[in-house]
Amino acid sequence: MSEPEKAVRRLLDIMDRLRDPGGCPWDREQTLRTLTPYLLEEAHELIEAIEAGDVAHHKEELGDLLFQVVFQARIAREEGKFDFAQVCEVISDKLIRRHPHVFGDVAVSGSGEVVRNWERIKAEERTQKGQAPRSAIGGVPASLPALVRAERLTEKAGAVGFDWPDAKSVLGKVREELDELAEAMDAGSRERVEHEIGDLLFAVANLGRWVKAHPEEALRGTLRRFESRFHHVERRLAERGKSPRDSTLAEMDALWDEAKQREKAAD
Repeated sequence: MSEPEKAVRRLLDIMDRLRDPGGCPWDREQTLRTLTPYLLEEAHELIEAIEAGDVAHHKEELGDLLFQVVFQARIAREEGKFDFAQVCEVISDKLIRRHPHVFGDVAVSGSGEVVRNWERIKAEERTQKGQAPRSAIGGVPASLPALVRAERLTEKAGAVGFDWPDAKSVLGKVREELDELAEAMDAGSRERVEHEIGDLLFAVANLGRWVKAHPEEALRGTLRRFESRFHHVERRLAERGKSPRDSTLAEMDALWDEAKQREKAAD
């Protein structure tokens, strides 16, 4: 047995011990539904670890997320639905089936064709299962963060040919939406302003897809920089015995610029 196989076997054995009679009372009380919040929490913690570039934390959070998979599979096994081995088999079969350019004799010209083949194969799978055809943009969970959902929807639409010819065209759409937002603001229509802001965000998300900059990750990076700079402003003001509330905008702007210069120096 290889080291990875031993490690997975150990984790599965620990899960069994926790759920078996005489195991952990808390773990034995959990259901598929009660674990859902923890699954979401662990996924977000993993993303934060990746963004922080903390290798040890990244490894730990991957383990926490893997445990949620093992936990769900153990409960499903108890309910006679499926087990961990079947979960592994299903994803392995799917990956082989949807990568005919790797495991078969299909030739592709690039990643764009890979995505189009993936969507086509998914549609064929639904037909084989006797399921009704799904929209070309179907299958994107409504609960996803809006920017992620916008990126995935435009990606799926693009996979069937409903797309802009190039990134410059998408940039032009962003500018068009920005102009329409300005017009809505001038008109003083709150409803129209909200509509145009949505259109602008959607166009920007689509642009992010085109230039291979995930919009959700880009915005999260901006938020981290904003927080870091604002914390710097607060610390420097505190050194002067002041807070943002009793400081002028000019003072805070100067410290904000100072924070930006520190970032550049660190780079």
